[in-house]
Amino acid sequence: MTLQFQKLPAPVTVQGAERHIGVEVEFADLTEEQAAKVLVETLGGSAECTVDNDWLVRGSEIGDIQVYLDTVYRTAEKSVLRDVGLKLGREVIPVELVTDPLAFDQLPVLDRALNALRDAGAKGSGDGWYYGFGVHLNIEVEGHSPADVLRPLLAYALIEDWMRVALPIDPSRTVLPWTDPYPTALVEELILLGVEPSAKALVETYTRHCADRNRGLDMLPVMKALWPTELEEAIGADKVSEINGRPTYHFRLPDSRLDEESWSLADEWDRWLLVEQIASRPQIVEELADAWLDSHGMITLSRQPWAERCGDILADYGLARGAE
Repeated sequence: MTLQFQKLPAPVTVQGAERHIGVEVEFADLTEEQAAKVLVETLGGSAECTVDNDWLVRGSEIGDIQVYLDTVYRTAEKSVLRDVGLKLGREVIPVELVTDPLAFDQLPVLDRALNALRDAGAKGSGDGWYYGFGVHLNIEVEGHSPADVLRPLLAYALIEDWMRVALPIDPSRTVLPWTDPYPTALVEELILLGVEPSAKALVETYTRHCADRNRGLDMLPVMKALWPTELEEAIGADKVSEINGRPTYHFRLPDSRLDEESWSLADEWDRWLLVEQIASRPQIVEELADAWLDSHGMITLSRQPWAERCGDILADYGLARGAE
């Protein structure tokens, strides 16, 4: 099912260029070759096996698309152990498709291809308790200043507890460590940073609490792209070398529910759209921040009260949606 995609409040960068979005989608029950051939049938282009079982769709309607098994074994040195790991991993490790950076009007085209994968038998998170598959959106930042980057980060941090209740991800993903929520201490420190922090302060604040990638919103790629020196000082050169830097928000929270006919990539896009709708309205961010500080004491025993209060505030602005 393909739903209508809504544009971001700021669809272009501060330089006036259209913002692009890279998309990663995880799924099961199709091999890399099968998925690549479905993509070619739907979007055109040609498919080729590049190495082992990695496939590349070249020249489709939306550019090149990589298709591979999402595991570290695929890039490990070839050995018997590596081959066994790949074979056994297929039971629980997803196949992943990764697009080139897409223009906004290419998102519905990708959604059509995802429908074709579903029709061919691709399965998403809900088909198995151990699947826990996600959609990762890599949304180009509007601007490269710390203030530009902070606004959506803070908006997400303030509404994350509410979003996980009102727009819940599949239960299979909540028990896995890939999309852990932000610590409340991070949210407080982001609020107290002010609206125009230095790059050093922003990087140090974030990495003090989230030095790994396993968050609903992973900020390490954009920090490496924009402030590599500050990031190296914060987490070390070895860790930074493992990060693929790019000037995008790496939004990992969304679900992959390919096998559900009522599901669309637009459902997951709407999660991020809401973040930027809030970030674009300083009055809402300020009200949420003040309410967050008022709601949190020395120790946070439950996130539920803030999720409810956050929802009430968003409802006042006509922005609350999802489960009641």
